[in-house]
Amino acid sequence: MYRIILLALIATGCVSMPPADPAAALLEATPRHVEWIQIDRGDRTLVAYVTWPEVSEKAPAVLLIHENLGLTEFERSVADRLSENGFIVIAPDMLSGMAPGGGRASDFPSLDAAREAIGKLPREQVMADLDAAADYVLALPASNGTLSVAGYCWGGARTWEFANRRAGLDAAYPFYGTGPQESSGVAGITAPVHGFYGGDDARVNATIPRTEELMRAAGKFFNPVLYEGAGHAFMRSGAMPDASPANREAWEKAWSRWLSLLRE
Repeated sequence: MYRIILLALIATGCVSMPPADPAAALLEATPRHVEWIQIDRGDRTLVAYVTWPEVSEKAPAVLLIHENLGLTEFERSVADRLSENGFIVIAPDMLSGMAPGGGRASDFPSLDAAREAIGKLPREQVMADLDAAADYVLALPASNGTLSVAGYCWGGARTWEFANRRAGLDAAYPFYGTGPQESSGVAGITAPVHGFYGGDDARVNATIPRTEELMRAAGKFFNPVLYEGAGHAFMRSGAMPDASPANREAWEKAWSRWLSLLRE
């Protein structure tokens, strides 16, 4: 119904056609092998999207955690770009089985409904799903046995939690996700953490000083970078045709920094 009303308003000139999302076109045209897989966790089935690089040797892996909207074309396009640069990527749909009728993120009637469901996920279920996705990708014959974790917004906060839970990670890359505010939230972290933040995102950025203090006191590495003028979710909005100059610049700089760090 919403789509019908929107199309009618566009036809009458009441509203403008929204800019096309480049993620969809990228996913349709990718030359790389991609697949949807299912991981049997006993009490539930976790659906995940896996992308593969075109390389001759075993590759490092990245566990990618989506925003609070569920797994969308945005994260899938990020996975494809990472694979273009030599990485196997697994992006689990944390809303697997949670949509009406037992569906996943794309089966919710709206993004707002998916957002509401994300907020109700049990923490232990989320961490167990991430463990299962990590175990799956590391067990692939084409994996070289190294794993990094990255996430956006809700997934950025979960990146911190997963890094605190799982030893042996190569690195953690939280994008504009709130960081730990208690020492227990950093005690288990063994990997270096590289943060990416929009300069105009006070809600998230207000948590950074305390996180820095905790990481420093625990002798852990944390390097947060703020991109001036960029807002929250600039990795999504910065890729859009109508991106603001600040968001576009932050998107470009963050991608350059991220790929450089991943290759180290």
